[in-house]
Amino acid sequence: MTTHIMPTYARQAITFDRGEGAWLWDMAGKRYLDAIAGIAVCNLGHAHPAVHRALCEQSGKLLHTSNLYNIDLQARLADQLTTLTGMDNVFFCNSGTEANEAAIKLARKFGHQRGIEAPVILTMDKSFHGRTMGAMSATANAKIKQGFAPLLPGFIHVPYNDMAAIENALQSHPDIVAILVEPIQGEGGVNVPARDYLNQIRALCDRHQILMMLDEIQTGVGRTGKLMAYQHNDILPDVCTMAKALGNGVPVGACLARGIAADVLTAGNHGSTFGGNPLACAAALAVLDSLQQSDLIADANTKGQLISAQISAKTQNKAAIVEIRQLGLMIGIELNRPCGELVGKALQQGLLINVTADNTIRLLPPLLIDQSQITQLTDTLSALIDEFTR
Repeated sequence: MTTHIMPTYARQAITFDRGEGAWLWDMAGKRYLDAIAGIAVCNLGHAHPAVHRALCEQSGKLLHTSNLYNIDLQARLADQLTTLTGMDNVFFCNSGTEANEAAIKLARKFGHQRGIEAPVILTMDKSFHGRTMGAMSATANAKIKQGFAPLLPGFIHVPYNDMAAIENALQSHPDIVAILVEPIQGEGGVNVPARDYLNQIRALCDRHQILMMLDEIQTGVGRTGKLMAYQHNDILPDVCTMAKALGNGVPVGACLARGIAADVLTAGNHGSTFGGNPLACAAALAVLDSLQQSDLIADANTKGQLISAQISAKTQNKAAIVEIRQLGLMIGIELNRPCGELVGKALQQGLLINVTADNTIRLLPPLLIDQSQITQLTDTLSALIDEFTR
């Protein structure tokens, strides 16, 4: 296909024409089971009636006024989000990486307010926080940084799921003002930490009077079986970022703050021309309302466990699977070899999957995936794993 699009993605040779629920159809009319949901974006599946209705109605009324003025839908969405998450206030933007940029700026200003001239943010090895300069500098992935030096200073990285490493870093770097961590590392290989990992980080942040900042871009909005992944741990962060599934495909991001972090950013400190516009907020409100009126979040972990169990049971070459990691409908199947070519092989079989960290099949199906679709997914993928690793 001839294109004038910059080659920033190694795209699959396919174009989709329409979708419905967990299904997508290509331009030739072939149907595909979507087990990646736009990279954890379409939690309600494709062409969801409530989202469609909200977009149609709002586009006929008002798309944009800018944040020079009050926006009723933005205020309603902020009220809804803070009520559901336990946070105090929200900054709206257009994407996950923008939400993380807001969190980084908030943390740095928080440090400066405490007399720290060069604030440091602690992040984790194998993390991914975005591709803008600040978010990329926070990310501990050398591959995505290559060619973009000089990066921003003020970040140090320690191993994920290693509390001793965090404590050592805090002792060695007195200028640390925040810990930024993913409750589950998605791009890093669907790495699920110890059950009390976030609780221990919360306690450590309280002890050192620094900010606990959670990147819930991929884990938020029901993906793990709770609206936010930190709710499994019965804690509250100081800052939390979300995007992806919040608009079910409509670009919208949010940086939520609480307590000592809530009043750090003030007028003139940060902004967004499009952030929180009426159309995006209408979509996000429809998403949250639809999730609250259904059992999709409550059922996510049962469905995820079923997928994991069926993959384990149906795959004949057990030795090929190093580990299956899962929380809710966020599933990583680590193989004993690089497996990127499985994406193309699955596509040929009418199944959309993703491979991350070179050797881990990542499954992020829509929350509304049903039993028959789960059977089709696990039958197809197990056979592909066996054929690939035989």
